[in-house]
Amino acid sequence: MAEIYEPYGKASKDRPGQALLLEVKGRDDLPLPPRCHAEGYGGQGFASTTPWIGVFDRSINEESQDGLYLAYIFDTARTSVTLTLQQGVTKLQDTYGRGDALRRVLAAQAKTLRAALRPALARQWGDALRLDAARRHWRPYAYESANVAARRYEVAHLPSESMLAADLRDAAQLLQDAAAAHRFLRVEPPSAKEPVIEYPSANHASDDPLAGFKAKSSDGYVVEVQGGTYAREQRHEALIRSFAHHAAARGFDVYSENMHPRDLVLRHRGEPAKEWLVEGKVVKKGGARLAVREAVAQLHEYRHFAYRRHGYPDPRMLALFTQDIQHYAPYLETLGIVSIWERPEGGWSGSPRAEEMGAGRLLS
Repeated sequence: MAEIYEPYGKASKDRPGQALLLEVKGRDDLPLPPRCHAEGYGGQGFASTTPWIGVFDRSINEESQDGLYLAYIFDTARTSVTLTLQQGVTKLQDTYGRGDALRRVLAAQAKTLRAALRPALARQWGDALRLDAARRHWRPYAYESANVAARRYEVAHLPSESMLAADLRDAAQLLQDAAAAHRFLRVEPPSAKEPVIEYPSANHASDDPLAGFKAKSSDGYVVEVQGGTYAREQRHEALIRSFAHHAAARGFDVYSENMHPRDLVLRHRGEPAKEWLVEGKVVKKGGARLAVREAVAQLHEYRHFAYRRHGYPDPRMLALFTQDIQHYAPYLETLGIVSIWERPEGGWSGSPRAEEMGAGRLLS
């Protein structure tokens, strides 16, 4: 296909490359995962500079304009093709246009969805999607921002058909993971800097694990201090939002509404009587000491006033951080507190005895 496709002129079925793409939909000899079907896309009206083949799971989504799907997308030179877990861009561009606002929304959603992928598999799907399109072609740039997980192949050195089929099966599993989180996402119009992501209210059906969670904006904010005005980033809200999606994808019901001043409360559907009390902290440049002290004080305070004072069973306590707290992690365990932190490459790590203390489902 890469050799015969013509990325200019009309997208006509009389052209060999376009004809080959159109034939994909009717083929029944492709090694597709269960419930999946494939379609080729070479542009409407004029030929696309980045032709692609979409793979759709009927239980999740059957179109490319909205929702999640898999796609083999060729770069403009057609020297590489990338199997990518994609978000639909067409319907979103009706709201956000075709420029930076759209790409910010897609990138923010991709980051959130990435946190919901099964960790061991997701780590193998970290290739970037680079299509090398001219700036006037808005769709390829949107595709790059919409990428949730990807594996890139060089056309001249493609793996065997059996390996390609195995990769597609893995990608289909990641699609299932992302779809579990995607149905809870609802994006509001973005600010001038970054999108605001909200979640359904507690009035939604009880099978929604995020029904009781409402994220605050992670927009920057401005504070007045002696000597001037300083802009600060609400990294704390971004941390809580990302971990809430991660926990929901791991089988937890997540609550923050009507839980103030607690950051999050988690209940696993397999152990609904056991509650996790979560306090999130940003580790600043000076080190983890202050963040750890604040987490200890707040977790014990909330446990006393929200649980023990009312005669409720003690919750499990979890301190959440933006980075590794190193030697403070074993210290927190002596206080009965599990610690979990964001890894720079994505995913979540925890204290030495985190799994033993019941937090194994939350590690990745």
